[in-house]
Amino acid sequence: MDEKIHLEERQEISLDRPYLYKVYLLNDDYTTMDFVVYVLMTIFDKHKLEATAIMLHVHRHGKGLAGIYTKEIAETKVHQVETLARSYGFPLKCIIERDDR
Repeated sequence: MDEKIHLEERQEISLDRPYLYKVYLLNDDYTTMDFVVYVLMTIFDKHKLEATAIMLHVHRHGKGLAGIYTKEIAETKVHQVETLARSYGFPLKCIIERDDR
């Protein structure tokens, strides 16, 4: 009796979720509120009402959360914000912090 035995090897792959990073805008004494709203709408895709609320939070508390992204995207957002701000003559800065939730 010639039986063929078919063994299937399955390999379990574990994919870890990438760390997420919070992008914060920082308050300064020179960047206009309108420009911060513009940045939030264009770079972070926020609606005007949400962008205005975030801008006011930045103004009152020194920093405000613009979004949460993977590391590469967060770094790109920081670069986009700072490049756009410099092109308009503003010193607007942002930082990223790892989201440890």
